[in-house]
Amino acid sequence: MISNRTIYLSEYAPYALVNTLTACGHTVHRVRSQGVTYTPVDSHPDIFFCKMGITCHSHLFVGDTHQLGYAYPHNCRFNAVCLDNYFIHNLKITSPALLREANKLGLECIHVKQGYTKCNTVVVDGRSVITADQGIWHTLRQYPAIDVLPVRQGFVRLEGFPYGFLGGASGRVDDTLFFNGDLSAHPDFAAIRQFVENRGVALQFFPEYELTDIGSILLD
Repeated sequence: MISNRTIYLSEYAPYALVNTLTACGHTVHRVRSQGVTYTPVDSHPDIFFCKMGITCHSHLFVGDTHQLGYAYPHNCRFNAVCLDNYFIHNLKITSPALLREANKLGLECIHVKQGYTKCNTVVVDGRSVITADQGIWHTLRQYPAIDVLPVRQGFVRLEGFPYGFLGGASGRVDDTLFFNGDLSAHPDFAAIRQFVENRGVALQFFPEYELTDIGSILLD
């Protein structure tokens, strides 16, 4: 347990999740709507920040909101995924500052078509991810060093949209992968649980409410 770290959550994150993370010894920082993009993603941490790796020493890149546009794809310039050796995003829209940071860390850049890369990707460990995005899956499966579990799209709530994304409903904190809501209701729950636990990562979710996209759980 690495205590006294800051976890960034949407202001709409449920109290059950907030209280659990606080009990782990962390400080929860609520990300408030800044009117930069449309509701409800305007309070999503993964719109404004990018976790630059999976270890406890990996820092959180803080994006300049002036680089963001209101609508897709201009509102997801920071919505990238960093693994041990890879930086994954739609490189056509990545913030130049974020790309420089990835290059500084020596990460190999992988281009995918999906701008909401982090929203669509559950980071399990430094070389393992889960995604329902067929484009991300198709690209990453070409990299033998990355393990990818494909799951079905949907089954995640996002206010104002037909569905949300599993990556946006999740986040790893220390040695536990948290899901915001009832992961057991997902049709691929058994495969997800096995994939996560086989990598020595604990799984925690909240059966009392629906699995909901809150823009990721980001640990600084």
